[in-house]
Amino acid sequence: MTERSWGGTKLADRRAARRQTLLDVAERLAGEEGCAAVTVRSVCREARLTDRYFYESFTGRDDLLLTAFERVADEARSALEGAVATGGPQREVRARAAVSAFVALVLDAPRKGRLLLLEPFADPVLGARSHLLMPVFTDLVGGQLAGTGDDVDRRLAAHALVGGLANLFAGWLHGTLDVPRERLEAHCVELVLAATVSGEQPSPSRVADTHRRHANRTR
Repeated sequence: MTERSWGGTKLADRRAARRQTLLDVAERLAGEEGCAAVTVRSVCREARLTDRYFYESFTGRDDLLLTAFERVADEARSALEGAVATGGPQREVRARAAVSAFVALVLDAPRKGRLLLLEPFADPVLGARSHLLMPVFTDLVGGQLAGTGDDVDRRLAAHALVGGLANLFAGWLHGTLDVPRERLEAHCVELVLAATVSGEQPSPSRVADTHRRHANRTR
């Protein structure tokens, strides 16, 4: 059976295009105005589509918002995996590549950064999903912490590192961390290196020393 087409475009392609448009609008609204601005009505109005077309792809507002959030999270994961895979054997090169890749995603496209890092604190639906996605990133980081520590040490260190980096980026995006972007990126690289040096876990004194060095430079 031949698939129906309209104006030379297959129905499945038109549906996929509408779905993409709805996701793009939801991402923009959430990233620029916050998740409260994302409603079925507002998204349909911005996308210039009726709710009939909305419900052919999504069950409701939460389904749309979660899908947009997971799309950005997948971009972040892919960017980090790609950076680690192509960074080579040198720890510093891999660290800089990973941090640069994440910076390019969440700071060069602030709406993506806000949706990924800030809005989970404002929207309980995103907050719950964010916690479920956390192991994806901690496992990725934990894979770079191979060394003398056991699995528990690595999991604890990975959670601490991912949480600390996310908080730094969130503070910068929110405006509560007023430092030059270059300094933020350099600080994050040092934190990653402190956590992965010689395959050891990051001791509190080592991480604290990293923070002190950067604090002294800003004075």
